[in-house]
Amino acid sequence: MEKQKNAVGRRKEAVTRIFISRGTGAITVNDKDYKNYFSLVYLQNQVERPLKTVEAADKFDVKINAAGGGVKGQAEAAMLGIARALVDINAEYRPALKAAGLLKRDPRSVERKKFGHKKARKSYQFSKR
Repeated sequence: MEKQKNAVGRRKEAVTRIFISRGTGAITVNDKDYKNYFSLVYLQNQVERPLKTVEAADKFDVKINAAGGGVKGQAEAAMLGIARALVDINAEYRPALKAAGLLKRDPRSVERKKFGHKKARKSYQFSKR
């Protein structure tokens, strides 16, 4: 593989476009180093997880365009996108990534607000008299 592969990851309102190519293990998000973009170590680990699962952390350069949602959603969207791109590069990675649960799109998102309610389920205080 000489040219880059790309994939899309989504989570809640966040969408990330992943461009992956052979390299030394540099990960950039919106032209910043991912360690600066995702300041929490937990989120940095989420982004690294697919690469560590297939023991390819220093074999690929990853460029991520993240938009929408919050930092956690973007980190988890990046995780899904990287996993999808790795499967695209080498189908032998699929069983390991699937076993780690990295190829599943997390369907959970915010429930819509209903009328007559304060939030999605919380009601206003009820007064009988």
